[in-house]
Amino acid sequence: MTFDELQLEFKERYQTGEGNLKAVFAPGRINLIGEHTDYNGGYVLPCAISNGTWLLAQSNSGGVLRFLSLNFSETAEIPIDKIGEKSKVSWVNYPLGVINQLLARGLKLTGLDMLFYGNIPNGAGLSSSASIEVATATLLNHYFNLGINDLEIVKLSQKAEVEFVGVNCGIMDQFAVTINRKNHALFLDCRTLDFELVPLAFDGYKIVICNTGIKRQLAQSKYNERVAECAKAIDFIKQVHPVDYLGQLTLSQYNSLKHLITDSTIRRRVTHVVTENQRVLDAVNALKNGNIKLFGSLMNASHHSLRYDYEVTGKELDVMVEEALKVDGVLGARMTGAGFGGCAITILNETAVDSFIDQVGERYKNKTGFIPEFYISETNDGAKMILL
Repeated sequence: MTFDELQLEFKERYQTGEGNLKAVFAPGRINLIGEHTDYNGGYVLPCAISNGTWLLAQSNSGGVLRFLSLNFSETAEIPIDKIGEKSKVSWVNYPLGVINQLLARGLKLTGLDMLFYGNIPNGAGLSSSASIEVATATLLNHYFNLGINDLEIVKLSQKAEVEFVGVNCGIMDQFAVTINRKNHALFLDCRTLDFELVPLAFDGYKIVICNTGIKRQLAQSKYNERVAECAKAIDFIKQVHPVDYLGQLTLSQYNSLKHLITDSTIRRRVTHVVTENQRVLDAVNALKNGNIKLFGSLMNASHHSLRYDYEVTGKELDVMVEEALKVDGVLGARMTGAGFGGCAITILNETAVDSFIDQVGERYKNKTGFIPEFYISETNDGAKMILL
């Protein structure tokens, strides 16, 4: 759908709008490497992508917030004095949570008509939720001249998902969606929020997103269980070593302390987090040195750890990665996002893209019964207003 078509949709759906119409685009994201390290205060390396969320908004005099999405049939109309309550329309709680955060920061809200449209597949693990949150925060920041900087948008968007929606997410998704730049990846320390934009010199190679077709419901999945397991690990380690986050542990420190973790399952969870943290550091160095083959091998090791130590992949993601690695020209493949369904990403020679899609698509369908989708990913800037 073109942006002109979106404007026409808005005028057809909301025929009594007042004030200036404003619009924003917030991208989705893929995480190149560094999975389940963000809420553990570790390192991540995501980048924003060309798929994302558009939000158009205009004030109304009815004293209500109207939520409409072209991706969902359910709509909501909420009086301003009721916006602290959770909506029965599940997708609405993502922007509604952000609005509540903005109210706590001094927003004097008036009635508003909002139209959302996204071309991020729902439940695919490409951060559609963070895209909606950041789009909402960015647009309202401009619409009401709040003067909130990008870092505050990141923080309040994450807080909205944790406190209002109920998902114990880390801060990586909102950070990448807000701050990333085209042709770069975002090297982020999730504990200190120090970050660096690292050039992606993938000349001759493409990133292909492989959608398993299995949607994962993050708030209802084992994601929160993994967060709790990592918290238990901290309790074990604190017996002799002061630590607040697993991401603070170096590999050598962990090797000297892992005997304290008497639960073998929790010990495997920590093994993933600590080794994945090191893989991110190695991946950043590989990018800076132009060693794309090493980067691909680190992706493969990441998926292996996520499969066997963290146990968040599942049959479909594993089949997708296994079949991807059989194709000539593929350097690396791994799940991306929280897991339990969603997408894998692959780095491969650009000359192999067509044969990759044909071969992996057919083999995956034969082994799982699901029809996959493939997207050739382009990097993108973070959220920005659209000039009308």
